[in-house]
Order: sequence, then C-alpha cells, then structure tokens
Amino acid sequence: MDVNTQELLDKALSMEAADRAFIAERLIASLDTEFDTEVELAWQQEVLKRVSELDKGKVQTISWEQVKNQISKELSVKH
Repeated sequence: MDVNTQELLDKALSMEAADRAFIAERLIASLDTEFDTEVELAWQQEVLKRVSELDKGKVQTISWEQVKNQISKELSVKH
C-alpha cells in the first residue's frame, strides 16, 4: 500500500460512522461490475416493503445490543 492510500485510509477511519458507511458502500459498489436489473429491482421492492411495514407499525426494530444478546444466548444453548 502506498503512502497516499494509507493517508486516505487513515483519514477515512477517523470519520463519523455514517460517513465511513457511505464511503464503504460506494467503494463496494464500484467493485460490482455486473448489474442484474432483476435482482436490483427485487431488492428495491423488498426495501420498500420493509419501510412500509415499519411506517405502519407492523414490525418494530430492535437495538444491535439486543441482537448481540440474542445471538449469544442461542450460541450458548447450542454448546
């Protein structure tokens, strides 16, 4: 990795989480050279459906902390 790349990475890592997520999404998207219109449309429809369910109160979100706790519980039961 050259110096400019390392400097850019260091600067990006010092940014707020939302900015890092935006940059990461754009970088990953730039690597995806093939575009499947049907898959993209299906994802867009799924996102719209989920947002609608949230807006109508049909589903509720849970915190990341709750998700981690549930995963830990499930893993400890399996072992």
